[in-house]
Amino acid sequence: MLHTLVLEIACTGLAPGLAPGLAKVGLLGFDPPMSDRPSTPPVSGPEKGAGLILQLARNLSEGPGVYRMIGRIAASGDGEADTEPQVLYVGKAKNLKKRVLSYTQPGRLSPRIQRMVAATEEMEFVTTHTESEALLLEANLIKQLSPRYNILLRDDKSFPEILVESGHAFPRILKHRGARKAKGTYFGPFASVWAVNETLAFLQRAFLLRTCSDSVFEGRTRPCLLYQIKRCAGPCVGRISEPEYAALVDQSSAFLGGKSQQLQKQLASQMQDASDAKAFEAAALLRDRIRALTRIQSHQDINPGTVVEADVVALFMDGEGGRGRASVQVFFIRGGRNFGNRAYYPTQAAGETPEVVLEAFLGQFYANHPPPREVLVSHRPSESALLTEILTQRAGRKVRLSQPTRGDRAGLVRHALENAKSALVRKRAEAQAQEKMLEGLSEALGLETTPERIEVYDNSHISGTKAVGAMIVAGPEGFRKNAYRKFNIKSDIAPGDDYAMMREVLSRRFTRALKAAAKEGHQPGDWPDLVLIDGGKGQLGVVEAVFAELGITDVALAAISKGPDRNAGREQIHQPGASAPLVLDHRDPVLYFLQRIRDEAHRFAIGSHRARRKGAIRRSSLDDIPGIGAKRKKALLHHFGSASAVEDAGLSDLATVDGISSHTAQRIYDWFHNAS
Repeated sequence: MLHTLVLEIACTGLAPGLAPGLAKVGLLGFDPPMSDRPSTPPVSGPEKGAGLILQLARNLSEGPGVYRMIGRIAASGDGEADTEPQVLYVGKAKNLKKRVLSYTQPGRLSPRIQRMVAATEEMEFVTTHTESEALLLEANLIKQLSPRYNILLRDDKSFPEILVESGHAFPRILKHRGARKAKGTYFGPFASVWAVNETLAFLQRAFLLRTCSDSVFEGRTRPCLLYQIKRCAGPCVGRISEPEYAALVDQSSAFLGGKSQQLQKQLASQMQDASDAKAFEAAALLRDRIRALTRIQSHQDINPGTVVEADVVALFMDGEGGRGRASVQVFFIRGGRNFGNRAYYPTQAAGETPEVVLEAFLGQFYANHPPPREVLVSHRPSESALLTEILTQRAGRKVRLSQPTRGDRAGLVRHALENAKSALVRKRAEAQAQEKMLEGLSEALGLETTPERIEVYDNSHISGTKAVGAMIVAGPEGFRKNAYRKFNIKSDIAPGDDYAMMREVLSRRFTRALKAAAKEGHQPGDWPDLVLIDGGKGQLGVVEAVFAELGITDVALAAISKGPDRNAGREQIHQPGASAPLVLDHRDPVLYFLQRIRDEAHRFAIGSHRARRKGAIRRSSLDDIPGIGAKRKKALLHHFGSASAVEDAGLSDLATVDGISSHTAQRIYDWFHNAS
């Protein structure tokens, strides 16, 4: 007897505009009653999974939709899978029934897909109105669920941009990252913050636009240092008129928008006119501006040629097994200039064609990044027409997706492809070295398996104030910075009690993980194989006690301390149950590896503590008073000069401040004088 359960899948927020139908979830794997069991031997492997899929596919819609394959994966080697069910794969289809039926013929599937089918125990389906909706939903589900058998884009950070603000008489130019909430014109993306900073420095020389905040701008009574070194036009003190400044803003926007040649010709003409009029100082300023623009234009890694706005996406696959099989290089061409490049290494690409890998990459990459007018690719995606439609929808204008074969565009793709190949060679070498380090660490600590996820913990504080706990993560791919976490110490702990801080950090981290595991029915994906503590036997004992309270027995523990005289190279490694600490040779590469990850945890902890302390310094005692917002706080500070003067002010003095009523003055007075 086959049991199925029909559920409505909530897709709100996964993809805009989706109106999915009902998802039929087959809860397969239930054993039939003994009387109903066949006398023939049970079917196992891909044939069993294919049979289960066939049962579900019979009643599927032939319209577009998204499907999820769910099952268990063996923890290691062959044999029965002992993990809880997890999403194995997310796919989309123009014809849902036809696509799912293709999995019922194992002989035509690759070994990787055969393993996936063999592990499948359940499936979930969502019908959509159009194929483009299915593609959007697929990309969102892959990002949310990170299925084992999907091609995954790990790095999903936003790119820095340059913002020319609007809504001010003298707009400023500044670096921006994140959501485009501020009013103004955005230029980018740039591949790195370094590229943005360099471009801003050049633009300051060329156009003299201000970079200071509005509060600093309004409070200036004399020009700042940037004006003295000719990096700002001095609008804060009237050294330039509003129309003249607006002309500089227009010129900078034109340059960033790709109209550099026309702008240079215009400036050259103005310089000549100024020279003819014997206005040599004005001519010199225009000359310096032209030089700065020329320097920006000449600083190019590749020559975009006739390409004005495009992303160049090139994929290289080495054809060998193991991690890092595929490398994708993305070059950003904006305004006819190269804004830099970034490398990506999609996972789960083994056994797939370059066209399929590139299609998966583009779908996930442009889920969060605005597409340019043109996307140049090294391989034409299998669903290029559909991708073009999706990119056009996201951009709100026509987007062209093409695989050039000649001219400037083909040259850009070839250059990006060479970079992708070089990046993959470096990545494989780094991965092999990292694997060797992890194997050496496993041998040194006597671990049963090579750790895939190492969590390192450290604390940072000054006499117990603004204490912060930090967790960094390392694995075969190196440091996983998107998995770093910081913990602001919340408990009332005695100053300098490192043991209590470590107890709170570990308790919060693993209590939360265990609750998530109980809710989801399986161990979370961020469960560590090894926990490393920056400390000695005392800190290790604290972690042992926390794990004993929580019933955690499947995580290896170790602590690393500086050793005698706190000399680097004489570190001691403490392990539970060991009679004496382990001391590695000072030239052992494993010791260097431990020092590196320990130091990274220390760096992250100190940085988090400094950020918290800096935030506390910026806060005023007025920030905590209920009903006192930014305007009233500004009025109080302008009137009294400092927060301490507000604290000492009398009730009648408070009531004389603009915007402060007698009722509000009483509230402020009571707040500082503890009146009931």
